[in-house]
Amino acid sequence: MEPRRSFGWPILLGVVLIAALIALTVGWVLVSIAAALGSQNAAFYWAVLGVGVALLVVVLAGVIVYLALTVKAIALSQRQSNFIDSVTHELKSPLASLKLSLQTLTRRAVPAEQQADFHRIMLQDVERLDTLIDHLLDAAKTLQRRPQAGGSAADVEVVLGNVCSAVVHRHGVADDAITVEAAADGPFMVAGQTADVEIVIRNLLDNAVKYSLPDPRVTVTVSRTNAGRVRIAVADNGPGIPIPLRPLIFRRFHRLGSELERSTPGTGLGLFLVKSLVRQMRGKVLVRGRQPPPGTVFEVELPAAPRT
Repeated sequence: MEPRRSFGWPILLGVVLIAALIALTVGWVLVSIAAALGSQNAAFYWAVLGVGVALLVVVLAGVIVYLALTVKAIALSQRQSNFIDSVTHELKSPLASLKLSLQTLTRRAVPAEQQADFHRIMLQDVERLDTLIDHLLDAAKTLQRRPQAGGSAADVEVVLGNVCSAVVHRHGVADDAITVEAAADGPFMVAGQTADVEIVIRNLLDNAVKYSLPDPRVTVTVSRTNAGRVRIAVADNGPGIPIPLRPLIFRRFHRLGSELERSTPGTGLGLFLVKSLVRQMRGKVLVRGRQPPPGTVFEVELPAAPRT
């Protein structure tokens, strides 16, 4: 999922650092020899000294850059490891459940009522796999495509109606688990493709319900800002997100806690998709604690589509 990066400039930086170290060493040797021989050529001495100091600054700057790249590479490696763990778990669990259900149905006669239960469980497992594939495909498309100029418009209330039904069905919760409150100055048309707005809202609602189980109470509020932009606020009744960790949740592959100890399914791509798509639509997304707690509120502001 990580876009390929060119190794050209890191290699060039390494070559420059090696050359600077060699030149620095040679320069200091020359200065030492000149000092030992009692050279009276002050201009030569100060010239070599100045070049040496400049090379030392270059080396220090290069070391700092390499340190930053190393820290970034370690963080990326940890996120990718977390992603592999989560995807492996997301694939293994439903496949094992499907295998067990199919083996049970084929090896012995099962009453009709139990067959219905097995079919329901298998359908849930297939939905889970379908969600995983959707996340991976959405992430791939988001990373590869370029932002497109306007012209498209999406109706937020229509998208909410479709997404709410799908999320409620996917998690098997009550129909009133998600409440939508829209201001009276609608309709709320935003500048962007309907598919992108659907991905943003679907991921926010999916997370809100998932982390609020077993009794989710999610409220979606649609309104306008003073600047005329459309604001979509999704508030849940989950455990909340600690303030220091809130900037991290939008990173690719990042999930809070250890993947091996986590019971909530996911890949760490949902909020990354939200952040990326909202940025492409020239909007912004914020996260804050729900008042009164517990809970989390995600606010998305998108530019309104021009009125026709």
